[in-house]
Amino acid sequence: MKRVLLGLALGSLIALTASSTAAPPSLKPFERGSWREVLRAHAGRPTLIHFWGVTCGPCKIELPQLGKFMADHPEIDVVTVSADLVPNLNAATQSMLDKAGLAAAENFIFNDGFVERLRFEIDPSWQGDIPRTMLVTGDGKVETIEGSAEISDLDKWSSEHARRQ
Repeated sequence: MKRVLLGLALGSLIALTASSTAAPPSLKPFERGSWREVLRAHAGRPTLIHFWGVTCGPCKIELPQLGKFMADHPEIDVVTVSADLVPNLNAATQSMLDKAGLAAAENFIFNDGFVERLRFEIDPSWQGDIPRTMLVTGDGKVETIEGSAEISDLDKWSSEHARRQ
């Protein structure tokens, strides 16, 4: 009887451990070279790349709108990059993405102590202001929206560039 109980307890512990360690959607580290990798991975497809932060007030309003945009426009690749200067916000970042409906997007978080280098790779003139949205066409042309993006503008961009696919 003790063996049966021990076996059941061990089986339950294994099942509990497996369910609690199931990989939730993960944030990819955004490091040197990540920008080139993102562009390479999405080459040929219209892609919206959104830079935001947990500590950014306008971002909290904009994220759910981007989640709806992503759901309404499956032909557009959506990438988010948490560009907060405050370190170690992984749990808060993932929570905000989940609540905004962006868990299925490709999600990154700045992971380099020298954030100026990361921003320089993306755009040498970028001083770090967020939100910032970069719209990349299938042929690689980039349009930058500094500040909050109007969803109507994103819808228009999407209709213009998704047709060409």
